[in-house]
Amino acid sequence: MISPSDILHGNVLIVDDQDVDVLLLEQMLRGAGYVSITSTMNPGEVCELHLKNRYDLILLDLQMPGTDGFQVMESLKEIETDGYLPVLAVTAQPALKLRALQGGAKDFVSKPFDLAEVLMRVHNMLEVRLLHKAARNHGKMLESLALHDPLTGLANRRLLTDRISMALVHARRNKSAMAMVYLDLDGFKQINDTLGHGTGDVLLKMVSGRLVATVRAEDTVARLGGDEFIIALWHISGSDYAATVAAKVIKAVSQPYDIEGHTVNITVSAGVSIYPVHGEDADTLMKNADLALYKAKSAGKNAYRISESKDLSAVARNQQDSPAFSTPLPDASKKQKDHR
Repeated sequence: MISPSDILHGNVLIVDDQDVDVLLLEQMLRGAGYVSITSTMNPGEVCELHLKNRYDLILLDLQMPGTDGFQVMESLKEIETDGYLPVLAVTAQPALKLRALQGGAKDFVSKPFDLAEVLMRVHNMLEVRLLHKAARNHGKMLESLALHDPLTGLANRRLLTDRISMALVHARRNKSAMAMVYLDLDGFKQINDTLGHGTGDVLLKMVSGRLVATVRAEDTVARLGGDEFIIALWHISGSDYAATVAAKVIKAVSQPYDIEGHTVNITVSAGVSIYPVHGEDADTLMKNADLALYKAKSAGKNAYRISESKDLSAVARNQQDSPAFSTPLPDASKKQKDHR
């Protein structure tokens, strides 16, 4: 809901080559309680000002020497890519009103100014503009929620899938490698049981921050749920680099956490799979990374293992003529999760 205060705090720009008209509009608006008003008599600087300040309303004179209001609107369209120009056209020529609306202006006000008309049109345009911005921001928020984990802000499974698909396309095109690091906190259930789920949630957020700080900006850190995370390494030189990242993650996560006066210690185990050695598609890579994680857990936790599994689907394609080949892909879902 847009309040009267929101409207009075709308960001307004007045553009007119006549000093007397600029002063008159400023007095009208300030007298009505508007608090954020800027003006210019140079139409050539409107776009630069709008890029910097993102005005909610631009009162734009249509007839100015050099660059007129119609040319300014055409330039503004390159900035307002969603097609909404927050322009209230100002004109003393009734014949220009229709052309102004066709050019993108949302409304017009006539010269000489009528106080009631100016204030009503400014109020209405600001209300519509602020509602438009609120709807757009709400849409962006919903989109973000659909792609990110609500607790940690990390990528969720849907966004991770998209990022991995792009990484695989890049790797195939460039005949390069990418990797997945599957992570699981050691003993997280005990933290929840002893200190409570609130502390557990804070710990997950802090772990997430350390994971993001450990990898490159182009890599993707995702939370799959609970205390399980995936890091997709976009482009790597080989298994040594992936191993180095896994070791850095383990070291970073294992540092103590100060949560509401409690010193909390936790470790993490990791499994690594690398394209194309351990899989040529996302599902195979994830299964093999999960199998490697299970081996790290079984070996005593607080460690990483690199997958030993090959991309059996690729091998099968290469050996389709051999009826003797029937080795199935290991089913990661059948692992004993109680070790975690």
